[in-house]
Formats: sequence, structure tokens, C-alpha cells
Amino acid sequence: MQTRIPCVLMRGGTSRGPFFLASDLPSDPRERDAVLLAVMGSPHEYQVDGIGGANPLTSKVAIISRSRSAEADVDYLFAQVLINERLVDTKPNCGNMLVAVGPYAIESGLVPARHPETTVRIFNVNTQALVDSIVQTPDGKVTYEGDAAIDGVPGTAAPVKLNFRSAIGSVTGRLLPTGRTLDVIDGVEVSCVDVAMPMVLMAAEQLGKSGHETAAKLDADRELFARMETIRRKAGVLMGMGDVSGLVVPKVGLLARPRHGGTIASRYFVPYACHKAHAVTGTVCVASACAIPGTVASRLVSLPAAPQGVIQLEHPSGMIAIDLDADFAGDTPVIRRAALIRTARRLFEGHVCVPERVWSGAGAAAAQRKTAVAA
Repeated sequence: MQTRIPCVLMRGGTSRGPFFLASDLPSDPRERDAVLLAVMGSPHEYQVDGIGGANPLTSKVAIISRSRSAEADVDYLFAQVLINERLVDTKPNCGNMLVAVGPYAIESGLVPARHPETTVRIFNVNTQALVDSIVQTPDGKVTYEGDAAIDGVPGTAAPVKLNFRSAIGSVTGRLLPTGRTLDVIDGVEVSCVDVAMPMVLMAAEQLGKSGHETAAKLDADRELFARMETIRRKAGVLMGMGDVSGLVVPKVGLLARPRHGGTIASRYFVPYACHKAHAVTGTVCVASACAIPGTVASRLVSLPAAPQGVIQLEHPSGMIAIDLDADFAGDTPVIRRAALIRTARRLFEGHVCVPERVWSGAGAAAAQRKTAVAA
């Protein structure tokens, strides 16, 4: 006996994962997490008994519902399902999966489509951030066909524009969680910054790297990962996050001067592998750090005063750009604009099955299970 749960598999930016309506999953967080582990096939290095892709970029889940906030249309809860551990982390946001939230919400009937584009106001439950997603909807229907291209994804697709309206202090509540632009941990200068995603930023050269290595080359350097993880855990304590050994936040970013016409080079860690491209939320954080005087990032770039304009991050698969207008010099830091263009695609729709011993189902899911058994 298995429970069948309505599910849509979507690509958002350079990530991929199942999308669920919150009403189709258990309301109890522990029971919900058990279902998500079964869905993805964790813990197992290949996730062979689930639909996970055995990579942090393809072991992600989005849970969507109508928003309880008057400022948003839908609520988006992101879940990172760890591959080799029985753990579901709902502390961080994922900006790449966020790209697909707008199209999913429209096609699920949560937001009415307009011509020629529809703005979906999204409230990220994880970080309490508000994001506007502008989706292409000619004739009132979502289109995935278009000419927009993003590095790390083959081909072209319709653009999805994201504007982060409230991203400062996404998890820790502070722009600079340690209260300083620069800290020294194990002899390495780091900047702990929290904008859209809490990050520990370091100059690659301080860890013996150029900052232009491929993701595969960095993944093969286990001594580097051990050193970064030690620094990350100590930074977590300084940032007021406590023991982060079992969490995927804060993330780590290795930064360097650009080589290919960008503003800065960044290698983003998730955190136990190097991102093959770059996270959207990490892009917002690194770009913001470039505009904060005294940080590791600001030492590597030369930006104009606000509005800073387009900042381009070089990553292992190419480039990601963000249009930034932020003022971090005053007593009250403010981001007026942090906008990116990404793409998304609906890949598969149907039902995902989990063993009844994990969850016997409730409501619509239970009814579908009984119908299937009767048939």
C-alpha cells in the first residue's frame, strides 16, 4: 500500500525539485519531513528509492499555499532534503527554486493570470522575505518558451524576473550578524553577511585557491572542505546561529577578482559541494557585500555609489547578473532594488508515491489512494 501525493516536478534556475500544495502534505512538520525524505529517497547516496537526483541542487522541495499575509499572494516554504542524512532543513531559502514558484502558483489556480505578464507576490516562509516574481503570461497563460538564457542551463526559455523586496537579515535578523564587517577565524579574514542568505565570505587566495577553479576540482579537495567547514561552524556561533554542523546555512563563498569581464568571481558552496553555477540568494548576498565598505568582497571590487547598477558574478558555468540599488552606509541599511532575470520550466506532473507506513494520507491524498486500490 502506498500513498499517492499530487506533485509537479519543476526546474527553477539551475535547481530542480518537486512542488507540492501544502494542503496535500501532512500539517505536522515531523510527519511532513518524513514524507519528504521518502519522496526524495534519503538518506542514501544515490537516492535510488526516491526522485532525488543525488546532488544538493536536485534534492530540493517547494511547498506552496495561499498567503496569510496581505502583502503577498502565496507562501513559499523551501526544504533542503539532505542526501546522506535523515534531515530536512527549512531554515534557508532557495532563490533558484523560487524562480518556479510564480509559474507554479498561476498554473495551480492560486493567482489569476493576466496579459501579457503576471506579478506574483511571494512570501518566503523560511526567511520572512517578500519577493515579486514577474511571469510571462501572454493571453493569460504561462509560457515557458522564450529567448532568455542563463548560464548553467541549456537552451533558452521565457524570462522570470525576480525582485527581492526585503532581504536584509534573512535568517539572523542583521545585515552583519557578528556586528563587524570583518572577522578573523583560524587566521582567515571572513565577512559574515546576511542578505537573502547568510554567508561566510572569504578571499580564495587566503585558502590557497585562485577562485577560478572548476566545481569538480574544488569538490575533489577534501582538505579544503574540512578547513572551510571548521571556519563555517565557528562563524555560525559568532553569527548567533549556534551549532550549525547539522544545517546547510550559513553558506560559504570564496571570492576573487574577475577574469572574464565580470564584477567579481564567486565560488558558492551548498555547503558540502561547490555549486555548479551560483545560487540566486547567494548572488544577492555577494552583490550586497560588494557594496558594504570594509568587507572581503568590497576589497575586490570598485562600485559606484547607489544605485550600483548591474553587478556580474563569474561562477563555474559562466555569469549571473543582478541589478542592485542599495544603501548600506547609513544607520538603517536599505535595498531599493535587487533584481535578477532567470528561467523556469514545468517538467513533470502527476503523483509521487510514498509507503503507507510513512504516511497513510489525509484528505485528497487519502481519497486518491483508496481510488487507486479499488481500481
